[in-house]
Parts: sequence; structure tokens; C-alpha cells
Amino acid sequence: MVVCGDDALAHRLAAELHDVYRARVTVVIPGDVPLADPTGQPTAGWRAAGRTSALFGRFTAAVGRVPLPRPQTADDASPHGGVRVMEAPALDDEVLTEAGAEHATALALVHDDDETNIHAALRARRLNPRLRLVIRLYNRKLGQHLEELLDEAARVADPGIDAAELDATTTVLSDADTVAPALAATAVAGTSKVLQADGLLLRAAERTPPGPDEVARPGLCTLALLSSTTSDPGGSEGSDSSGDERPVLLPGDEDVAAATGRDTVVLEAISATGPPLPPRRLGSRRLPLASLFSRRLRWSVAGMAVAVLALTIVSWRLTGAGLLRAAYLTVLDVLAIDDPALDEPTGRKILQLLAGLTGLLLLPVLVAAALEALGTFRTASTLRRPPRGLSGHVVLLGLGKIGTRVLARLREMDIPVVCVEEDPGARGIPLARELGVPTVIGDVTHEGVLEAAKIQRAHALLALTSADTTNLEATLYARSVKPRLRVALRLYDDGFATAVFRTLRAAHPRALTRSRSVSSLAAPAFAGAMMGRQILGAIPIERRVLLFAALHVAGHPRLEGRTVAEAFVPGAWRVIALDAAEPADRRRDLAAAPPYDGAAQEPALVWDLHPGYVLRPQDRVVLAATRQGLGGILASATARRS
Repeated sequence: MVVCGDDALAHRLAAELHDVYRARVTVVIPGDVPLADPTGQPTAGWRAAGRTSALFGRFTAAVGRVPLPRPQTADDASPHGGVRVMEAPALDDEVLTEAGAEHATALALVHDDDETNIHAALRARRLNPRLRLVIRLYNRKLGQHLEELLDEAARVADPGIDAAELDATTTVLSDADTVAPALAATAVAGTSKVLQADGLLLRAAERTPPGPDEVARPGLCTLALLSSTTSDPGGSEGSDSSGDERPVLLPGDEDVAAATGRDTVVLEAISATGPPLPPRRLGSRRLPLASLFSRRLRWSVAGMAVAVLALTIVSWRLTGAGLLRAAYLTVLDVLAIDDPALDEPTGRKILQLLAGLTGLLLLPVLVAAALEALGTFRTASTLRRPPRGLSGHVVLLGLGKIGTRVLARLREMDIPVVCVEEDPGARGIPLARELGVPTVIGDVTHEGVLEAAKIQRAHALLALTSADTTNLEATLYARSVKPRLRVALRLYDDGFATAVFRTLRAAHPRALTRSRSVSSLAAPAFAGAMMGRQILGAIPIERRVLLFAALHVAGHPRLEGRTVAEAFVPGAWRVIALDAAEPADRRRDLAAAPPYDGAAQEPALVWDLHPGYVLRPQDRVVLAATRQGLGGILASATARRS
């Protein structure tokens, strides 16, 4: 396996492949200086290995404080030894060849720059048509076209390639798209445990133990036992070092029955997604009256209209003229374009004077309306400020790649949002301007910025900047303003995130707090794609991750020929659904909504599997597994083939 990247995702992905799937990994990171491991020893590289350097330390400092697995050395005879780390100024043909792309099983291109990944993908496909490519792209539409192009290139270069192998040849993923639904769900519903499979929306719901006279609500299956310290403000969340108090993923029936008093996580179906809704714009450029004119100006215009109407009625009654003539004369008097009423009765003269005074009052109102309309049109392309009476909204900190995707997801759900961004040229600023989302430009750590975002009346805070300290500082300050504010913050380091979580929960036990790592949530999906497996979703269970993968039974000795009950390994994996469609009719992506042609469609996945059902080689199943469990079952298949 070859991983090419320059940020936290590359670091996490290399560790995932090495620790979970036991694969030999070569990591190519940018730079022009030789490498050294965290102990200061030189690592293997494509340049001279004897020179010392600080690039590896710079790499780990950039992606966090979690060290990579032990680098591979020339004396390491184990086929599954450490990680080989290379540095190169650019991903040209020479570097890819030296990294082993010609003979590698898979290549992951996870640079933060789309153009770099595209150029490297085209070179790698030319070097090895059968190489499995996993490409990180932020541009979704471009990613679809690139996937089709690279698949066609593989087909032309190797006409004899198997159709099933071709399906897994190229996979384009976006870490922002992978984690945005979970982050948005955390802010809105307090949970990020949602996934979609075959048009069915599934949720991992937390259940408290039933009382003596209560019956537990059944679900599709029990996914986890939460840690026994969940209700303890000072307890850890999902720490594997907490002994018997740690969370248990995929427990057996005996473990569930014996774990009295512990909360459980049960998989349950929410609803079928149904036919797709007609496409609609996330925002509108139309300027409603409320934004064109201020409230005070609208009241002034209404008052003037009432005055003119009153003068019209009085003139009609007093002069005896028709209603239309009275209205016409009143308007002329207000605009001061009627002849003086010298020979008219006294009442008519008084009405004309009153109409003239009304006209004098109308003049500044008209001038103010013109100025406000001009100002509104001039600022139509600028960012909106949060309105005064706003409440119950989500404050989103950071409009980078992740924040932009989360903003789009929240607006799709019609959730009111106020954004805070320090850089006026950030990636998500144009989207916020187009959607008309109120945005505060400023450093969130400075006094008054969160107040400008109406944090005291907000429903939730999403701290998604790329700096851990900024997210933490903003969270602590927001909690001091509103102690029960729902908070989800983006943190890279797991140990740091655990300490932050415990502290915030101890200080505010009644407030919802979640800490999420974008790279740790996205890495399992990228690693599964590199192994040629489709990851339907990743659900966080406290500080651990449970994966849902679509898997063909053929070639897996732990599944093939076994019953559903026999294939269940507590704590590792569990078969939860069967694809009942014929092999030729199966959809490639079970996570996507099925195509809608106007007719009722039966779901292909069968969830209530009988424990005695025997898994056949032609079956495709949905597997719930831990990262280590999925790596183990794939490793057993690899060992069987070899």
C-alpha cells in the first residue's frame, strides 16, 4: 500500500492500514530533506538514508501529536514490519516508481490540493492499470468525471480486467463529505450516529436499561455497551485503558444480559428515504421587502398612508365631492401641485394646509427609502450581519473545507446558522454570501466576536477551525456565557480530546459535549476503499469507531459456508444484512439513494436475518465491524488466497 499526503489524513490512514489491516505501507510526504523518526534515527527513504533531518518531526507536528508506527528499516525482515517513509518534492514518475506504485495493491492520494492528486492519479494509472486508486477530491462533480475517466483508462490499458475488479479500481472520496453529516447531526440532534443503506435511514440510538416493569424496545441489533462511566461526569468516554469500564462494541447476547445498568447502543431504522425531492436552490438572491427597507421606515410609510387616507375621507365628507375626486385632490395637496384654495370654503382651506404639512413629512421618508434601497443593493453582494432578534441558531466557527460542507448540510435542513470566520477570503465565504447566511468576520478568540454571533441565544456551537486551541478557547468562553450550550468541537489528538471531554462534562454535566476528529472519522472509509471494500458508514461510539461495510462472502473463510450465528464474532464483526438482489442487478454503491423511476421499489437489503441462514459464496452482506475486526477478516481472506 502506498499513501501520498501532506496532512493529518495521510498520517491517520497510514496508521489505519498498518495497525488494522496489517499491510505494508509506504508513505510519501512532501519535502526535500531526508527523514528521521521520532527517536531521531534516520528512516528509509528514496534519497540518501544517512543524512539527518527534521522533516519527519515537522510532518508529525503538522498532523498532530500521534506518532506513526515504527518506520521500516533494512534489518526488518517481517513482511508486515513498520511503515516506510519517503520524502519527495513532487509526485513524478520516478517517485511513484520508487514508492512501488507499479507493483502495489493500492495507492491513496490524499493531498489537500485537488490538482496535485489528479496529476498523480493520471501518472499512477499509466504506470499500473490494475492499481487500485483512492483519491481525495473536494470537488464532487470533478471527482465523478475523474473516476469514470480513470476506470475507462484501466479498461483500455487492460481489456482482460475483471468487471468486479474494475468496479473497485478507482474511488474518489472527500473527507469533508464523509464527516459533514455526522457533524451537522451532532449540532442539530445531538447525535452523529446516522447512516444510509439501500434507501433506508439507520440510526444508532442510545437506550437506557429498562425498569423492573418495562420491556426494552427491540432494534435491529445491539451495536455496543457504553462505558459504565457514561453517567459519571468525571468518567472517561470510550477509553480502552479503563478496563472493565470501557465500552464494548458488538457484544454477545450473554454480555448484554450480564451488563445490568449499562446503557446500550441499538441500531434502528428511522424511515425509507423515498423518491428524491425536486432540486432546489439552497438560497435565493431575491431581496424581500423586510431586507430592502428597515422596520422603522416601513412604519413611517404606513403612518403616512393612514394620514393621506384620513384626509381623503374628511375631504369627501366635508366637500361632498366624489370619493375618487377627494382622493385626487388630497394627493395633489400632499404633493403641493394643486392650486391654492383661495375661493374655497374654510374647511377646504384647512384640509389643504394639513395635506401640505403631511407632504412636508413625506419628503424625508421618501429620501430615506431611496437611500436605504440604494444601500441594500450596494451591499447585496456583501455578508449579512446577524439580525437582532435571532435565537435558536447554530454558531459555526470556521469556513474551511469542513465548515463549508457542514454549512451546506445545515442549510439543506433549513437550520438557522451564523458563521464566524477570521479570513475574509476563506473557502466558504462565497457560499455564505450566496445563501444569505449571517457571517461575522473576526478572530473568535477576540472579545466581542462570539457576542456578535448571538452566542448567548444560540442552540449549538460547532467549532470546526483547524486549530485545536482556537476551538477549545471558543468552547470554554461560549460555555461561560451559556453553560448549557450544546457543543461539538473538532480536535485532532485523541488524548487531548479525551481530557477536554472529561473536563467539560465535569464542569457542565447537563450540557451535551462532543469532540470529533475529522481525520479519524474519514480514515476508515479511505482505508476500506484501499482494501477494495465499500464502507457504508462509520458511526462513532464514544471515542471508538464502528464500521459498516458491504462485503462479498466469496473468499472469506470466516463467513463462507457458516451460518449467521456462527459468523458472529463478539467484539469483532457481525453480519447484520443480506443483499437479496441477483448479482447482476446489485447496485455498486449501497450508501447512495436508489434511482427513482416512479414505480415502487422493494429494498434489496434484508435486515432481519435468521441466525441459521447459511452464507453462500455468491452472497453480499452488510457487516458491522470494529476497525481491528474488519482488518482481521480481510487479512484472513488474503492469507487464504496466498
